[in-house]
Amino acid sequence: MSACRDRRSTGSTRSPDPLRTLVIETATAACSVAVMEDDRILDFRHEVVGRGHAERLVPMIAELPDAGRAERILVDCGPGSFTGVRVGLAAARGLAIGWGAQVFGFSSLALVAAGAFDRRLSTDTLAGVLEGGHGEVFVQEFTADPLTEAAPFASLRPEAALERLAGRLAVGNGVHRLQALDAGIAAAEALPDARDARLLPAALASLAPRPLYGRAPDAKLPQP
Repeated sequence: MSACRDRRSTGSTRSPDPLRTLVIETATAACSVAVMEDDRILDFRHEVVGRGHAERLVPMIAELPDAGRAERILVDCGPGSFTGVRVGLAAARGLAIGWGAQVFGFSSLALVAAGAFDRRLSTDTLAGVLEGGHGEVFVQEFTADPLTEAAPFASLRPEAALERLAGRLAVGNGVHRLQALDAGIAAAEALPDARDARLLPAALASLAPRPLYGRAPDAKLPQP
């Protein structure tokens, strides 16, 4: 993954210092953090916490080398849990202010796809399928080599998502909803893992750090 800062030679023969990055992933039932130098993982934590991101995220970061301190922060912007996405973004922004770090975003669907391609679950194309709430799933197609979004993501009813697959492998924590309709589809359960951020190309690891909700929030303002 390309670094997001100017690291050109200044005339010295000394190699540039590695870029340290903290990765925060809280958009799904997983709470996942990792510290990497360039593309090398130094340490990580990955737990399935359900709705416990607010309680676990900061302690997990504190367990990392140098309490996770980094020059750059990558944070999952969704789509996924409204609360989880907000917890991750708030932590990333707060730490960035304290550390003087840059903050960039990435998509939970791209992260799932990157991990699946790395595990050779598919070598050409697949669809990320994550829980979307209200019985829907978030769906997005990707191609490999390099990892590229093949279409925009959407929140769909399982019937529509199954039709959109068009025979592709489905990967994510929402695949069980499609398997309930067709047990014979190619599918693999998976949750986003912060370690897989090293696999994201620069274009997919430099999003604006703001939520990708994918659908309207559940809470509605009272109408006059």
